[in-house]
Formats: sequence, structure tokens, C-alpha cells
Amino acid sequence: MPSSNRPVIVLGVRRSGTTLLRVILDRNPALAIPDESYFVPQLARRHPAPVDPDAFTDDLARLPSLLEWGLEPAAVRSRLRPGMTTGAAIAAVFEAYAAERGKQRWGDKTPLYMQHLGLLERLFPDALYVHLIRDGRDAALSFLSVPPGVVTEGWGHPRDARGFACQWATEIRAARRLGARAGPDRYTELRYESLVADPAGELRRVCAFAGLDYGDEMLDYVGRTDSARKAHQQRLNEPPRTGVRDWRSEMNPGERRRFEAVAGRLLDELGYETASRSTSRARLASYRLRTAAWRRVAASLQRSRRWERRHPPLQ
Repeated sequence: MPSSNRPVIVLGVRRSGTTLLRVILDRNPALAIPDESYFVPQLARRHPAPVDPDAFTDDLARLPSLLEWGLEPAAVRSRLRPGMTTGAAIAAVFEAYAAERGKQRWGDKTPLYMQHLGLLERLFPDALYVHLIRDGRDAALSFLSVPPGVVTEGWGHPRDARGFACQWATEIRAARRLGARAGPDRYTELRYESLVADPAGELRRVCAFAGLDYGDEMLDYVGRTDSARKAHQQRLNEPPRTGVRDWRSEMNPGERRRFEAVAGRLLDELGYETASRSTSRARLASYRLRTAAWRRVAASLQRSRRWERRHPPLQ
């Protein structure tokens, strides 16, 4: 499939600038990327192929994301056919969203899916991946400043810089392994630091990769996005700029050492300045076990009737 027809999935650890990149890419006249979807693992678990269109549509009416997007389940139902694969049925949700905005292509940006990369590969085998990487220490500062309740807190939820280092290192390595499998035609990386320093130059590169036409209007997003109304997304009310976070001056030495003790080697591999090249295998293994257990519990719930009782129809 030509790159100009493929979905574009933005990857990145939380607080790495993925919302900024999403907002910019969504301003391209050919591509629609909504706010975070969250529902892909739920629908995949509840609707193995062949998908029953009516049961699938019933679940769509229970999803807060669709309500927030202003997308009626009926708009998706018209695109569903008996016997569809799970991936095709979920893609129909995004296709309907894009069509209502007069766009031909769809994308997604949901950092939660950094823990479900294998699922994305199976569902969307032709997807293009744009992986945005930010210095984990700056991302940690941003993440730990987010008010409680904004992010779902699972068993591996970071409580400090060391905990965030476990998430950052685990998810970045997983995304880079996906990139090695997908190859350079379907996976590219860019750095948050480069994006805010030279947004036009970096966007031209991303657009060339994704088969999109670059336009300066993509950077004219200030005052034009609903995401900027959220308390933790206030940076969208100003153009991209460097120095939003600086771990050198804002992170205390103890926290920096604890972060680097877990993820120093990866920081070094990525070319970031670091005083340590350590990797705490024990802490990373513990993090992976806890998050895997949380996903198993969530999967069991989502496949059960309890999920329906907890998610009554909203539309």
C-alpha cells in the first residue's frame, strides 16, 4: 500500500510532546488525528474476528472518546460489514471521524498504546509509525507535575523519577524493536528537542515519510485546538519553543541519579548527556511484571459483562 494511503500512528511515552505533534499533523488537510482514543485494546478484546457489526456498534455507544469527538456510532455502523476483521472494524471508527472532517486519512496518538504495540501491529499491518522521543528526565519532570486524576493509575504508575525511568526505558525500547521489525519505510523517529527547535524542518521530514504535503499552516495551531483547554496542555497556547523543561536546573541531583541508574544506558544510546550509563535490570523486570499483571486484569474485565455494566450507553 502506498504511504499516502496508510494510517499514521504517533508513538511516544507520556509527556514527550506527542499532543503537540498530533495537533500539528491534524492540521494537514489530508490527515485527521483525534484526541487520545483509549478504546483500541478494549474493542479488540471484546470483538475478535469475524466482527458482529451490531454488537460492535452497541459497544461504540459506551465509549466516552466517541462522545468527546462528536462522532455518532451510526456513522461508523454504515461502514461495518459482516465478517470484517477486528482491525478493519476499529479502523472504520477512525475512517468515519476523518470523513466527517473531509479528510482521506486517519491517525492516532494515544501514549497508552506504547504498552500495546504488538496489538497495533496485528490490527493495522500497514500503519506508519512516527516515534517522538524526549529526554526522559524532562519528560519525568512534566509527568510528575500533572495533577492527580488526569492519568489512569495502574499497578506500574510512576510515583517518582525512578518509577518514570522504568516506564520511559521500557516503552522506548519496545517502540524501537517495533521499528526494527517494521523497517524504515514504516517507522521513523524524531526528537522533541529537534521538533521545538526547528518545527518546520522536522515537519517536512515527517510529511515526506508519511506521504503528506507540508504546509506552513500546520504550525498555525495556537488558539485553534480544543486540547489547549485542558489544564495539563496549556503549552498549546503558545508556539513551539525550547527550554520548557530543563532537568539540569529543575531536577534535584538525587532524583537525577535515580533516573540515570535505571535508564542511563538508554539516554547515552540516544545521544543525551548523562553522568551514568547504568541499567537497573531488576527494577525494569519488576516494572514489566507489574504492568503485565495490570493488563491481564484489565483484559479480563473488558471481556466480561461487568465492563458493560460499568459502561452504560452514552449516546
